[in-house]
Amino acid sequence: MSIPSDIISAAKRQGRTILTEEESKKLLRELNIETTQLSVASSKEEAVAESSKIGFPVVLKIASPDITHKSDAGGVKVNLNSAEEVAQAYEDIMESCKKQFPAARIDGVSVQNMVQPGIEVIIGMTKDSQFGPVIMFGLGGVWVEVLKDVSFRIAPLTESDAAKMIKEIKGFSLLKGYRGTPPADIAVLEDMLMKISRYAAETPDIKEIDLNPVFAYSDHAVAVDARVILEN
Repeated sequence: MSIPSDIISAAKRQGRTILTEEESKKLLRELNIETTQLSVASSKEEAVAESSKIGFPVVLKIASPDITHKSDAGGVKVNLNSAEEVAQAYEDIMESCKKQFPAARIDGVSVQNMVQPGIEVIIGMTKDSQFGPVIMFGLGGVWVEVLKDVSFRIAPLTESDAAKMIKEIKGFSLLKGYRGTPPADIAVLEDMLMKISRYAAETPDIKEIDLNPVFAYSDHAVAVDARVILEN
């Protein structure tokens, strides 16, 4: 696997350990992991123009290296269907985030395509001081905080490891399909786990990777939000 290094090197030159969402998703796409489209707009006018390029509906998120929990800061607006809604959302996001985080560096907003809801899962990696990179899989979104239905394995994973991680969570029945909903593409989720595992094992600069949520569909999966943290 080719290990992307330019994104990490640029962040390190700037003294940063947390990649922006834009950088994190660029890194994932270099690993052939599907993400939502994303562009950063530094003004209300740019946000409207980028939204028109991407196509409605869109999502706006605050773009700031200093604001980690965007939703809690009022920094996320979803399902925006017109230029007027985007303009108002931009103003609301800026007002809320500047009020709650007056010292934060704000680069603008990220404009992303709004994807159809899927089964929400989380894929992550944390660096354990004893065991090294540890891979996590489970139900994502708010469910990871409420149910804590997750499984863990030490990287690098085998294909058997990836398959077992997915099957052993209590929510696996959701991924198999329920009440007429189609099953998720398990093979794609296994492939994503393998790619994250290999990358983490080969890249000592990476401390944490958090893909939450990943929307799992019947024929693919999309990382809707992503965060990558580097070692100091």
